[in-house]
Amino acid sequence: MTAAALPVLATRRLILEPRRMADTEACLAMDREPEVTRFVPEVLRLVTGPDADPAAHRAFIEARTRGPYPPGLGYWVIRPGEEPEVFLGWVLLIPIDAEGPEIEIGWRLRRLAWGQGYAPEAAAALLRHGFATLGLSRVVADILPANLASVRVAEKIGMRPHGPTPHWPSTVRYVATRPEERIAR
Repeated sequence: MTAAALPVLATRRLILEPRRMADTEACLAMDREPEVTRFVPEVLRLVTGPDADPAAHRAFIEARTRGPYPPGLGYWVIRPGEEPEVFLGWVLLIPIDAEGPEIEIGWRLRRLAWGQGYAPEAAAALLRHGFATLGLSRVVADILPANLASVRVAEKIGMRPHGPTPHWPSTVRYVATRPEERIAR
C-alpha cells in the first residue's frame, strides 16, 4: 500500500499523516539525535561511530517508507494539529521487522517532543486503527527493558509484557489484543 492510500488519523492534539519520501530528511535528522536512537542498535550503528554509514541509513529510511506493506499498514508522521508543518516523529504499524507475520507497533519522536504525551496519544490512535479498521486481533512491540519511556508508552496504550522476544532474548515482547478478545478470555 502506498503512503497515499493510508488514512490520515487525528487525535485531540495531533495529526498522523502517511510518511512520504519528502519526510526523509526529518527522519534522518531525528535519528542523529543521540538520545533518540540509543535503544535502537540497528539504527545507532548507521548514525554513530567509526562504522556510521549515511548512505545505508538513508536507504534504510527510504525502504521503510516505501514498503510495500499490506493494506492499511505503514508509517505515519506525527505532527501537532496546531502546527502541521512541524515534524515530531513517527509511528508505525507494519509486519514485524517489515517481514511479519506478526504486526508490530512502534514509535520514535524527536527529543523536543518527549514528555508531552505525544507518543502514547499517537500510538493509541494507531492501535485503534489496527483493531477497529483493519480487524487485527493482536499487535506486538519489542522493547528493551532499559527503555523505560517506551515501556511506559506500551503500558499506557494497554500493552502487557509477554516474555522475551523470540529472536532477541534481551528484549521483551509487549502484546495488545483486540478489546473484545480480552473480554472473551
